[in-house]
Amino acid sequence: WGTAVPFAGVFALIAGLVWMMIGKQTIVPRLHATEVYKSPNTCKWSMSAAAGTVPVRGREIDRYVPMLESKRAAHKELTEQMADPDIFSDPSRYQKVAKQAADLGETVSAYERFLEIEEELEEINSMLKDAEGDPEMTDYAEAEGKTLKEEMDGIEEKLTILLLPKDPMDEKDIMLEIRAGTGGDEATLWASDLMRMYERYAALKGWKLNYTSVSNADAGGYKEVVAQITGENVYSCLKWEAGVHRVQRVPATETQGRVHTSTASVAVMPEVDEVDVQIDMNDVTVTTARSGGAGGQNVNKVETAIDLMHKPTGIRIFCTEERTQGRNRERAFAILRAKLFEMEREKQMAEISSKRKAQIGSGARSEKIRTYNYKDSRVSDHRIKVNYDLTTFLNGGCEAAITDLINDDQQMMLQELAENSQA
Repeated sequence: WGTAVPFAGVFALIAGLVWMMIGKQTIVPRLHATEVYKSPNTCKWSMSAAAGTVPVRGREIDRYVPMLESKRAAHKELTEQMADPDIFSDPSRYQKVAKQAADLGETVSAYERFLEIEEELEEINSMLKDAEGDPEMTDYAEAEGKTLKEEMDGIEEKLTILLLPKDPMDEKDIMLEIRAGTGGDEATLWASDLMRMYERYAALKGWKLNYTSVSNADAGGYKEVVAQITGENVYSCLKWEAGVHRVQRVPATETQGRVHTSTASVAVMPEVDEVDVQIDMNDVTVTTARSGGAGGQNVNKVETAIDLMHKPTGIRIFCTEERTQGRNRERAFAILRAKLFEMEREKQMAEISSKRKAQIGSGARSEKIRTYNYKDSRVSDHRIKVNYDLTTFLNGGCEAAITDLINDDQQMMLQELAENSQA
């Protein structure tokens, strides 16, 4: 059977992922909770007949045990609190405790199964010692040990991913804002193409998209457009889209076939409640106006449009898409809350280490994140230096790029987790 190979732990996982980043030109496989990533330097598990033992735990997982034990203890305490009559009788407190317990539940369940496998592997080792001279029993024990070890590999990776810090905004719905940048009329057409791309992506994900504010351009595109997207984990996917999107193509109005470069900026703002962002009404001026377009005579005769100005920041929002003044007012304030919240988040993002910003990007509106090259039918993501097919991308097939960005972010967090656990 060869010599015994120690368990390929977290260090091997991280090393393999980092190795893949060197000169990569293709998509990096996404980390899955039940799937172990095998780096070129990671040996497959094997059992040594001479040693007569199955490796139980790699040394690297030990560094996370204190953190896991802490979460296990916290989960137990929360479970006991849920049985407390005083908490059970208070719906608000009970809901809060239940959510905290649920957030820890998956990690604790995986860790407890990990510990169970350790005990089972110890039993396999004892069985192997007792089975000397019994080939049939030895084969059975070796097969069982291999199966358990493979399960342990998967659980270890799952635990490392579960221990990574989570963005509390990931489950939020969003306000998506696209503004035409440099390039004149072509930039407004490009803004509308981007909006169409996200509309198709939202449809593929089963999300709901509603336009909340539209500023049309004479050329037929958008000067600025804001849409609300609701669904499951919208922000966790689309937060990677914030930044400047550059297009290189021959405009329809170009008679000499010259390639023009235009841009549009994308902002992705998580929707927040009134309790999350307090707005002083003394800082806001609200005026009404008549809306134009579809919606019947009401929108053309009654002042249903809302023109909102936030004086401290200079943010101006003009909402016309709803048929009633009340609904447009509600939408305008929702956009304002999202914008103010995002401004605060950008300040926090500025404090991220320069190393991580260089790896994933800051997510700021001014950061150039992608180039869409029509001549070569190629989309290039500058943060991870990976190319994608243009036609697929514009038809809403941007899941591969989003997956790659999530994967890179996980790699960076894994490295930080490993470094912090050594400190």
